[in-house]
Amino acid sequence: MTLATGVWYAAVAVASTAVIWKGSGFLDEASKRLARYYGVPPIIRGAVIAAVGSSMPELSSTVLATLVHGQFDLGVGAIVGSAVFNILVIPAVSTLSRRQELEASRELVYKEAQFYMLAVSILLLTFAFAVIYVPVGNERLVGTMTRPLALVPVGLYGLYVFIQYQDLADHDGEPLESVAVGRRWLELLLGLALIVVAVEGLVRAAIGFGDLLGTPSFVWGLVIVAAGTSLPDLFVSLRAANDGAEGGVTSIANVLGSNTFDLLVAVPAGILIAGAAPIDFAAAVPMMACLTIATLVLFTLLRTDLSLTNGEAYTLLAAYAAFVGWIVLETAGVSGVLPNV
Repeated sequence: MTLATGVWYAAVAVASTAVIWKGSGFLDEASKRLARYYGVPPIIRGAVIAAVGSSMPELSSTVLATLVHGQFDLGVGAIVGSAVFNILVIPAVSTLSRRQELEASRELVYKEAQFYMLAVSILLLTFAFAVIYVPVGNERLVGTMTRPLALVPVGLYGLYVFIQYQDLADHDGEPLESVAVGRRWLELLLGLALIVVAVEGLVRAAIGFGDLLGTPSFVWGLVIVAAGTSLPDLFVSLRAANDGAEGGVTSIANVLGSNTFDLLVAVPAGILIAGAAPIDFAAAVPMMACLTIATLVLFTLLRTDLSLTNGEAYTLLAAYAAFVGWIVLETAGVSGVLPNV
């Protein structure tokens, strides 16, 4: 019975991942053509349009995990795991797929990267506010995320969009091609709908694996849900990386923009809908620390010659393998950094 149940959850996860991949195809093609039609510069197309679209799985996972299943920690685990995957795996795979260096730009490194680091800091600070000002009974380092606290990161994302809008206003972009605008918008909405439905399957599979193996669901969120919901980001970035001279900028901008959206909007979205949810700060800090280290590794490699080489890509993949290895050790009880694992 246990084996059959495990096979069923695995099948649900695989099928959901396939549907997310299909939905991401509609999403990528529609957003790319619409961005070109409206004359949007590559860095903003990657950091906002493509990033928000490809982040719909993470947004859906947080909302569904919190509102439907009452597991905000699962949603946070999926977001952080997805962010680590995006930072370490996607730039590496994009570089290797080009068989040449993945070029960045000073604007990308100094503006997008710095704002992304600010997003990581603000989210962690918001969690700290929840523990300090809205503690849960006598439980140590457990607080309640409320709607007013959730508005803090959302407000910062509003500032991010405003900055991008100012850059767009200074850009003299002209439509690059004629497209059937109505049809492309329908394709974009269809892609989003497929992704939302499939993410519910991933969330259910993560909860099922957690119950089956007696491990916290947020651990499975860090791995299964995170990898599955990162597929649209991977797909969009791969396509962008091989799309012309500025493909590297758009590809990396999509990763940073997607992670910024995930941390500042996707995480608080479940709270804004549900009203409140508990957050275990002792579990959140190690996960955010892993994300911070992963981010520093990427930015350090990007700053050298403003590009990623194949050797640096393998370094990123090795770092992700170390992250997954740590999660395995936590689940096996060898490491005791995460509480209640």
